[in-house]
Amino acid sequence: MNDDLANRLRALGTGFNLPEVQALYEPLLAAQPRDGVAVHADLAYGPHERHRLDVFAPQNTSGAAPVLVWLHGGGFIRGDKRARANLGFWGAREGFVTVLPNYRLAPESRWPSGAEDVVAVWRWLQTGAERFGGDARRTVLAGESAGAAHVAAATLMRRFQPAGWHIAGAALFSGPYNARMEALSRAALGVPTPDPRNDAYFGTDPAVIDAASTAEQVDAAPFPLWISFAERDLLTMQVQAGELFARLVSRHGFTPELRCVREHNHFSGGFSFGTSDTSVSEPLADFVRRCAARGAAG
Repeated sequence: MNDDLANRLRALGTGFNLPEVQALYEPLLAAQPRDGVAVHADLAYGPHERHRLDVFAPQNTSGAAPVLVWLHGGGFIRGDKRARANLGFWGAREGFVTVLPNYRLAPESRWPSGAEDVVAVWRWLQTGAERFGGDARRTVLAGESAGAAHVAAATLMRRFQPAGWHIAGAALFSGPYNARMEALSRAALGVPTPDPRNDAYFGTDPAVIDAASTAEQVDAAPFPLWISFAERDLLTMQVQAGELFARLVSRHGFTPELRCVREHNHFSGGFSFGTSDTSVSEPLADFVRRCAARGAAG
């Protein structure tokens, strides 16, 4: 990241600054290369109107390519795959069949609809990936913010995983993974009451919140996992990244990669894909390739 961009992100601070971050990256993304990519938009992977995904496929690839799935953020209540088209073009140009799904949103759809939709995308890939040159055995599931929460639940809680479940890895960016802890620590973490995102998705029943707290419900076998948070992230996301990492290492035998994304805030990392700011994209591309190599060997 160059000094000017870093200084402008520092000036924005750690709060809810999505419009300002989007405006900051717009001129950088206007110059993003998009050649060599075939885009297949709004493919259905389920019956709901939000069960649609876009596939960004490399036009020139030899053999079956790794598959990268990216779930957008939006606090469980908003967001759209089109906001991450930059990541789709970037991923395809890196040689990955890159899949951007929408998923059902709260309050219409509540826990565990997000995890169920991640699994529905995985099911679709078992036959759909090959059509676009992808190898479903080498799939890495990734997400940011609420999307990371959905990926974490689907991959770390076996109750959601159908027969034959296999992924090459997962990457979690700035997600919430412990609804119970957030509900009990709102003042300390700066979370409002009522909480417009968690209350809409998890509800307020303590039993449901406990069952939906992924950090406390992990029962999956270890797999390659990336956990990251931003240097200027929302405080609750920093706390939960550390908590999830600690629990996975100390209780469940995982050896996840833990990354602090320097100079970025909660929103800026996702916009950086496809720009000259490669502080997030280069390490992720390396992670996907390493996972894909292991997936092919397995």
